[in-house]
Amino acid sequence: MTASPTAPAARTAPAAAPARRATAVVTGLGIAAPNGLGTEAYWRATLAGESGLGRVTRFDPGQYPSTVGGEVPGYVAEDHIPSRLMPQTDHMTRLALTAADWAVADAGIVPGDLPEYGMGVVTAASGGAVEFGQRELQNLWSQGKEYVSAYQSFAWFYAVNTGQISIRHKMRGPSGVLLTEQAGGIDSIGHARRHVRKGVPVVVTGGVDAALCPWGWVPQIASGLMSTESDPARAYLPFSPEASGYVPGEGGAILIVEDAESARERGAERVYGEVAGYAATLDPAPGSGRPPALRRAAENALADAGLTPADVDVVFADAAGTPELDRAEARALEDVFGARGVPVTAPKTMTGRLLAGGAALDVATALLALRDGVIPPTAGVAGADPDHRIDLVTGGAREADLRTALVLARGHGGFNAALVLRRAH
Repeated sequence: MTASPTAPAARTAPAAAPARRATAVVTGLGIAAPNGLGTEAYWRATLAGESGLGRVTRFDPGQYPSTVGGEVPGYVAEDHIPSRLMPQTDHMTRLALTAADWAVADAGIVPGDLPEYGMGVVTAASGGAVEFGQRELQNLWSQGKEYVSAYQSFAWFYAVNTGQISIRHKMRGPSGVLLTEQAGGIDSIGHARRHVRKGVPVVVTGGVDAALCPWGWVPQIASGLMSTESDPARAYLPFSPEASGYVPGEGGAILIVEDAESARERGAERVYGEVAGYAATLDPAPGSGRPPALRRAAENALADAGLTPADVDVVFADAAGTPELDRAEARALEDVFGARGVPVTAPKTMTGRLLAGGAALDVATALLALRDGVIPPTAGVAGADPDHRIDLVTGGAREADLRTALVLARGHGGFNAALVLRRAH
């Protein structure tokens, strides 16, 4: 049967509206760093070029070739951590719990007001709470198994920060831990954004590390990448003609990543910026003849954000501190942005490289730079090696109209990560 020419046309169902793609924003920061305990104390010191590097005091480094580190100043755990948690945590986890408390408060989040399964925790780690583990192993071999803490079963574990933060704030949503050394701080934030895009309203993320004990010190010395310079002012000089290795530090940053719409609905007081793009790559095996993959990570993160290199106003560099690795990063920056095409900074010269906490601290620093329109300096470095054709910010902070920042990180073992941040509207 054919339809009558006067019959009304068949109606089709309206097309379904495309699913909303959540925008991940940062609404809270908590920082514990060698040059400042607390976000604003750290930021003031960083803009002023004040270093937190010095001879290590948490143990006697005299028997080792490397003696300089970055220790968080003025931290008294009992002022921040409940007494019941003291026996089951070490310095690293206490710093992480404190930074998480500050980040949650900064975001104005009251965990009891939100669904427990709507809040997740994803942090970065390197080797776990090695100070706790070292102490208990010493007890085992010097006194016997009866003197080993029952908390050793989990307190040393690389996922301990995620677990303790989750328990403390009753956050039962998706949780995890990323182990990509210095790149982990960015990787954890990238995974937090993924959870937000899948519908999780709030994710606590970032990284805090502390390995300033012999068990954490010796493996880093064995890498051959640590500086053996005893003068704290000359020990860590990335991109400098005098670069001779890196200095380890402790601390990091915890961030609150939220769905922008959910943040508005709950009345979030501030938004530091948007997590606009993320990418991770892995370097090829040594001897393969293939180039490092840091450049590809930067380009992929920009593509993920829908931006071009011309849109980037500042780069927070990985700044390994060894001539070979600095040369590779400078080459990657030149390939992406052109010679001296964008301001580059490495404020980690004031803190040292914080393992899993380092890139998270760089992300927090970049967000503060976007907020205030100022690029912190690469303190201690007089100027970049002429072979590194980059616009390295040295000598003091540089005011600038900052809208977009790129943060880079590399982890020992070939890990690369890049994060693109946009200034809050």
